[in-house]
This record gives sequence, C-alpha cells and structure tokens, in this order.
Amino acid sequence: MLEEVSDIIGLQVYTPDGVFLGNVNNLQINLDDCTVEGVYIEDTNPILVEDSKPIIMPYRWIQSVGDVVVLRFFPKRIGAPKKDENEGDEVK
Repeated sequence: MLEEVSDIIGLQVYTPDGVFLGNVNNLQINLDDCTVEGVYIEDTNPILVEDSKPIIMPYRWIQSVGDVVVLRFFPKRIGAPKKDENEGDEVK
C-alpha cells in the first residue's frame, strides 16, 4: 500500500497484457484539487511508443498500484506526432 503519492515514482508500469511500458519518473498533480492527473514515463518501451518518446499517461488509465503499476487501458502503440510540411515556414 502506498503511504505517499511520491512512492509511485520509480515503479515499473505494465500494460493490461503484461507488457513492460517503463518506469514512473514523475507525476502531474492538480494543486487546486490535490489530485494526481498524470504519470510521466521517460524511457518508454519502443515496442509500445515510437522512438521511446516520453509520455504523460492519464492517471485514470491505472488499474492498480502496488509493487508495480498495472494499467486498465493502453493503446496498441503510440506514434510520434507528424510534422506539418509547412512548419517553420515564414508567412509573407
């Protein structure tokens, strides 16, 4: 059982299928409501996240927290956002 919210930092995260996603590096906290909104995972599994990019996963996707974090939901794969071909072009 977690005694502090910070106890989740460093825990391994697994998808509902039991695939390792990464370790919790930080939390996104709503200070107004005193609730955890997201979980930041930096070195993600490249099988699940394109280029092992860091992600912030909604806390509502978590099923349980104990020795590890088990998710109730995770997409099949997360791709990197596509860059707009005109991105960076100046408007004249």
